[in-house]
Amino acid sequence: MTTTTTVPADPTVGGHHAHGWRIVAALAVTSTVGYGVLYYAYAVLLAPMAATLGVSTTAVTGALTASVLAGALTAIPVGRWLDHHGGRALMTAGSLAATALLVAWSQVHTISQLYAVMTGIGITSAMVLYEPAFAVIVSWFAPDRRTTALLAVTVVAGFASTIFMPLTGLLEAHLGWRDTLLVLATIHGLLTVPLHAFTVRRAPTAATAPASTTRTGHAQRRAVVTAAMRDARFWILAGSLVAHGAATSTMTVHLIGYLVSRGHPTTFAATAVGLLGVLSVTGRLVLTAARRHLRVTTIVAAVFAIQAAAVLAMPLLAGTRTGAIATVVGFGIGFGITSLATPALLADRYGTTAYATIAGRLTAPVTIAKAAAPLAAATLLHTAAGYVPLLTAIAGCCAIAAIGMLARAATTPPAPAG
Repeated sequence: MTTTTTVPADPTVGGHHAHGWRIVAALAVTSTVGYGVLYYAYAVLLAPMAATLGVSTTAVTGALTASVLAGALTAIPVGRWLDHHGGRALMTAGSLAATALLVAWSQVHTISQLYAVMTGIGITSAMVLYEPAFAVIVSWFAPDRRTTALLAVTVVAGFASTIFMPLTGLLEAHLGWRDTLLVLATIHGLLTVPLHAFTVRRAPTAATAPASTTRTGHAQRRAVVTAAMRDARFWILAGSLVAHGAATSTMTVHLIGYLVSRGHPTTFAATAVGLLGVLSVTGRLVLTAARRHLRVTTIVAAVFAIQAAAVLAMPLLAGTRTGAIATVVGFGIGFGITSLATPALLADRYGTTAYATIAGRLTAPVTIAKAAAPLAAATLLHTAAGYVPLLTAIAGCCAIAAIGMLARAATTPPAPAG
């Protein structure tokens, strides 16, 4: 029988260093700006860009698919880099490149140019958003403080959609989408580049390790990664997150269009969808409080089930503003819960030695699902009669994710290798 080694998190990681908390504060800001500008703004600008470029919204949605797919393919080498070199150089270079690409995005005149720019943004996003930020934090903090540090970043960054979707809509209404992108590029560059360059550092234990210890560390990382890839729980978790990622990315891109189709003004639809950020914070706080009494997998499964029920209720309730907000709230409670649950599940089971590499291998299939789902949904919308089939598919993905989380909890852990 194949066995896997569960490596305990290193309790000596620098959880007591004051600079670790400065890094947390910096990454909270850069993650908020990064998600707001590089991801959430796209849904607001989708229709104006399609009109200007003279193409369908499906074609423009495909550029976002290319972006997310590029990020998925980048996640694995990024994870290896982070385990070996830390995050400072990578995140600084990524934020510089992303800022330049935002300016280039504002100047595109053909759909092929848009695809090229968005592919670059996808690559740079993998260098600056949650995955590298979490890897930096995991390396700095001991287990008793790690959850608090991760929660701090995700709570702040959870407001990215709440801040940047309405802001992008307001700017677009007054400036047009091209000048809106220039404003967003300025915000992104001024905030993310200096914070990554001057605040992010490697944890002291990693920075001062002798060469012989470093070579031993490389071998240990390879052993831990191999063990994780043979662990059934890893693949059950991956399947659950793939299904949930497909659901959330589809809702992020198409929920505004759905609410508009139900007769709501675009400004109301954008504001309602912006609530997802606030609600993602609520979900993370609920997870943090409830995990003192329940298993993380049990909590996450229950939240995924609530999301499935909320999506199924949308055709009945979303025609009114009250009903629309109620169903968005039901879905939004689980919108960002995986971003906090996943690092905890990975670090608790596999330790910190190869955290970024393992997280990168998990991120890749999940991100591919996020990339493909909105485009598949756009195709379904053009072939099906209305949004009901799409909403049914989204609810089904949430239900599959809930079942997967329960199955992961029920799976008997393999005996540690001797």
